[in-house]
Amino acid sequence: MAAPPAPPTNPLLTAPVLPTLCRLAVPNIIAMVGSALAAIAETAYIGQLGVPALAGMALVFPLLMLQQMFSGGAMGGGIASLVSRALGAGNTARAEALVVHALGIAVVAGLLTTALMLTFSDAVFGLLGGRGEPLAQAVAYAHVAFLGSTGVWLLNTLSAVLRATGNMLVPSAILIAVGLTQVALAGVFGLGAGPIPRLGMPGIALGQVLAYAGGTAVLGWYLHAGKARIRLRLRGTTWQPALARDLLQLGAKACASPVQTIGTMMILTWLVARSGPQALAGFGIGTRLEYLLVPLAFSFGAASVPLIGMAIGAGQVARARQVGWTAAGMAGLLLGSAGLVLAIVPDLWTDRFTHDPAVLAAADTYFHWAGPFYALYGAGLSLYSSAIAANRVGGQVLAGTLRLLLVAGGGAALVAAQAPAWAIFALVAVGMAAYGTASILLVRYTPWEPARRPAPA
Repeated sequence: MAAPPAPPTNPLLTAPVLPTLCRLAVPNIIAMVGSALAAIAETAYIGQLGVPALAGMALVFPLLMLQQMFSGGAMGGGIASLVSRALGAGNTARAEALVVHALGIAVVAGLLTTALMLTFSDAVFGLLGGRGEPLAQAVAYAHVAFLGSTGVWLLNTLSAVLRATGNMLVPSAILIAVGLTQVALAGVFGLGAGPIPRLGMPGIALGQVLAYAGGTAVLGWYLHAGKARIRLRLRGTTWQPALARDLLQLGAKACASPVQTIGTMMILTWLVARSGPQALAGFGIGTRLEYLLVPLAFSFGAASVPLIGMAIGAGQVARARQVGWTAAGMAGLLLGSAGLVLAIVPDLWTDRFTHDPAVLAAADTYFHWAGPFYALYGAGLSLYSSAIAANRVGGQVLAGTLRLLLVAGGGAALVAAQAPAWAIFALVAVGMAAYGTASILLVRYTPWEPARRPAPA
């Protein structure tokens, strides 16, 4: 009698690590390039509105980044980790139930974000040092941008679900389409076109809101139509507190790191704001690039999540660690190359947004100090995603705490000494170096253990 056929092999558990990681990361990188173009266009539009608008965007930026890091990096990484672990253990029912619970959490989180920002944005931007026209511009942008928070949370959640299955192409294609749509709509509403009046900062923010809403609708349809490895089944799925608890516990631990990152950036923004609107605008141009480089590091970190999650779900811990280190190396190489180029020739980036000599000087000084340390920063960011996949986020939280304490303590000393803006930018570089080095050491000495196999959903 013929032997029964062997069970199908999951290529994510057997394929060579580096080629597989690059294959999964390339669509993410292309999508991030699309997002980069959208951000460049948006910043260029804001530059046409004047220095107060650029300074106002520097005030809004940390909170926009926090929302993206919460929804895409922290909760998104936790969702992808748990879904991929369930798939690696062969438990498709649990994976599909996790998707429904994740969407419920995303809706609540998005509505809560909108309510908080509409209520407290004036006070928050004031605490960051916003005054006069820059504060007014920041509030005008935020009051429209954060109306679309639910769309941002849902789009990043749905993207995380697809990435957990190893499908990087579809969410990346949608993000490119969202970026292109955002560019077009932000230009039309922000600067005016034809019969549409020039709405300024609120119009630029409106482009983002509409683009994310459209992307959410398309990804939701894709999963609901059964075109992915798992299906979105809204009907027939009962609410299970245990699944929600698993998502929230891992997501809450992962969210500690973005809070520290944005806390660090808010301290730095406050410090720079003391040097005047030109320094703040230059700092905003510099950190705008970081907003683009963080997703590039995330491209490899996100690619590592399904590989690590499935490997741990299947008990292959050595392979999981190999994936994490490979992703960190690639992210460090990518960000480090960009940082070194801009440290030498910052005009490649800064000249696209303003011609104000004082603003350009501040932005150039920022890159001279921070650029050489982007490699360590990129490696740390990638290891953050890998640690989420392994459910070992504690080390990354400690690394973020170290950076926050260095910036807070150093910032207090600089204020007492009435230090110039370049000293604050040097402090940025020290924080990046400390974060990356601590992340590498803590992952090196933190054991990753095989996951317990949960009961079917």
